[in-house]
Amino acid sequence: MSSTFHARHADLLEQAAARTTDRGYWTPYPEIPSASAYGAGAPESGEAAFRALLDRPFPIDGHPTTGTVPATEVSPYGFPLGISYPHLAPEAAVATARSAAPAWRSASPDVRAGVAAEILARLNAASFEIAHAVQHTTGQPFVMAFQAGGPHAQDRGLEAVAYAWEAQRRHPATARWSKPRRRGGPLVMDKTCTPVGRGVAVLVACNTFPTWNGYPGFFASLVTGNPVIVKPHRRAVLPLAITVRIAREVLAEAGFDPDVVLLAASLPEERTAPALATHPDVRIVDFTGSSEFGDWLETNARQAAVHTEKAGLNTVVVDSTDDYAGLLRNLAFSLSLYSGQMCTTPQNILVPRDGFPTDQGPRTADEFAADLGSALDDLLGDTARATATLGAIVNDSVLAGLEEAAALGRTAHPTRAVTHPGHPDAVVRTPLVARLDAEADEKTYTSEWFGPVSFVIATDDTAHSLRVLHDTVRSHGALTACVYATGEDVLTAARATALEAGVHLSENLTGEVFPNQSAAFSDFHGTSANPAANATLTDPAFVTGRFAVLQSRRHAPAQEHADVR
Repeated sequence: MSSTFHARHADLLEQAAARTTDRGYWTPYPEIPSASAYGAGAPESGEAAFRALLDRPFPIDGHPTTGTVPATEVSPYGFPLGISYPHLAPEAAVATARSAAPAWRSASPDVRAGVAAEILARLNAASFEIAHAVQHTTGQPFVMAFQAGGPHAQDRGLEAVAYAWEAQRRHPATARWSKPRRRGGPLVMDKTCTPVGRGVAVLVACNTFPTWNGYPGFFASLVTGNPVIVKPHRRAVLPLAITVRIAREVLAEAGFDPDVVLLAASLPEERTAPALATHPDVRIVDFTGSSEFGDWLETNARQAAVHTEKAGLNTVVVDSTDDYAGLLRNLAFSLSLYSGQMCTTPQNILVPRDGFPTDQGPRTADEFAADLGSALDDLLGDTARATATLGAIVNDSVLAGLEEAAALGRTAHPTRAVTHPGHPDAVVRTPLVARLDAEADEKTYTSEWFGPVSFVIATDDTAHSLRVLHDTVRSHGALTACVYATGEDVLTAARATALEAGVHLSENLTGEVFPNQSAAFSDFHGTSANPAANATLTDPAFVTGRFAVLQSRRHAPAQEHADVR
């Protein structure tokens, strides 16, 4: 059965590997949440599957346990999920993963990639169930939860599979080495090259995008021959519990120990991530979350290859535009999508204080801030559209940050509460925009304000804006940067600044592509070139440190020596 999955998905794997090099648009997983794409009854059965999980223990057949994790998840839309999970203490998790590793490590890269592709196929079939799980643990609006939590996350997972599979196929499994000699026949050796996983991998997942951020590391580690312990955020266990359940089912069908994949949900006040990440037998750690803990992992998990995505100051430089309305619409949507609770949402918008040219006449920094507020009102004036864009506030710390920003006394466009028509207990807020000055308010805008808080920051001119972009990204990191300019000289300068700062750049986005979107197989996410991340989703460096190529060699048989001569 283990080789059956590779045969089933061989064409998919070859296509995915090819797409990692051409970087064009491609996806095998439809992003539209409809029965036409996923089959009659799929939306209803997916929601029913989600509802059936509520208020009971989560079913994972045969999963080892050292107790029970009581229900810790409350939907940001206003109700407790009531789901308990198996508890697995760090020592037990690592020991169990190690015992399950040998057969998986010994499988070929083709077999492992085939199993991973089958897991992704079944995750795709469960996309509606996962979408509801993501929506009600993260607060994402449903369509976004379906796309980002389902097909787009699966795209990122498949991208990691393709990179990992290709990296292991770089060297031939067997080779003959023949060195000519001046006297006698050649010196002939037979050699093998075997990719071998580093060891136990730990995925420390985040609250806001548990699958999209989690799947790359999960699948990269799995395909390179490593058992994976999944440590979900205590407020977003369910999407990854479903993932673990499906992965274990496929592993068992393929003839492997399902304990190659384990769930390590933690008790409400338990901090198991540090213990798991620094365990001497853990050799790979993937983390998405705060800079504080990401920095701690990079410093303390020295026995492991650590891949982190942390926080940063995503920045927009406005110099000029020939589509002012499009600029405003694009930024308004970018600030509003999922209430700004994305690691790629723009925070700092740098504008020359005395104004910049547009197709609607010059605009000062103050006028621009007012116009951006009007664009937000236009986008979010209808309640149904507002809630479908904003989703819900994921946790109290985001709400506290919003209240702190309002207390600065620099508000150009205030936040307001929105009542969700389907979930009246949800906490929904529109973005707040504050007006700052680049010199006077540096301390404020060089801190991360996660959530629906953005700053229009007055600078002396565009050259000053580019210096602020460079200096803040080099010091504090960023995952995205944007520039709006009509002159090629400014665009060239912005590109040079982004390269020096180590951040991805978007230029003149006025249409239906937004700075906080990232497409698998085409866009890189994170750069490892600034403090916001030490890894890139997904590139060769993201996978090659997860395995070693080990060699064996022997003299070729004597008869074959003669054949060589």
